[in-house]
Amino acid sequence: MKAVLTIGLTGGIASGKSTVAAMFRDLHIPVIDADEIAHRVTSLGGEAYRPIIETFGRDILDSNGAIDRRKLGAIVFYDEQKRKQLNVIVHPLVRKHMLQQKEKYAKEGEKVVVLDIPLLFESKLEHLVDRILVVYVDEQTQLRRLRERNGFSVEEAWARIKAQMPLEEKRKKADEIIDNNGTIEETKQQLHACLMRWGVLEK
Repeated sequence: MKAVLTIGLTGGIASGKSTVAAMFRDLHIPVIDADEIAHRVTSLGGEAYRPIIETFGRDILDSNGAIDRRKLGAIVFYDEQKRKQLNVIVHPLVRKHMLQQKEKYAKEGEKVVVLDIPLLFESKLEHLVDRILVVYVDEQTQLRRLRERNGFSVEEAWARIKAQMPLEEKRKKADEIIDNNGTIEETKQQLHACLMRWGVLEK
């Protein structure tokens, strides 16, 4: 089985990482989405569902018995200890499913796979990838986009931004940076140039 080039795609909340992930998909490069897997394992009947309720109580459930992400978020984004408890439950399951999917793509002959991991550095998962691509925006842009997208108050938005490693720090750890402060077209040009440097796209 030929080695697969594994690109770690990361950034911060509302930095535009999903936009870049969609650009990879447009290039027919498989993207394995950590958030998507986390949603699956925490949904009703998912592997993390029962352990989360046992840890955080039934008050976090909605009327259908599903985990209400807003209620859970209100707990974990203001309490680092509780956030760690949640991560201990969810992260190993997400990692397991990501590696299974990557193996499947390798068997199918894919040469490049993207692991879309928002907390790549925070979870110390750099060893899972060959190259790291950070999607960067400045803090004010991040705050504005997050409030517009989720309808958060300034306080709610800051709590979520501060729960992650600052983007300024992440960019220092990256192999390549995509500055997403500009237009979609500018972001796409930066991605294509980066993939040419890495030998993924033809020049």
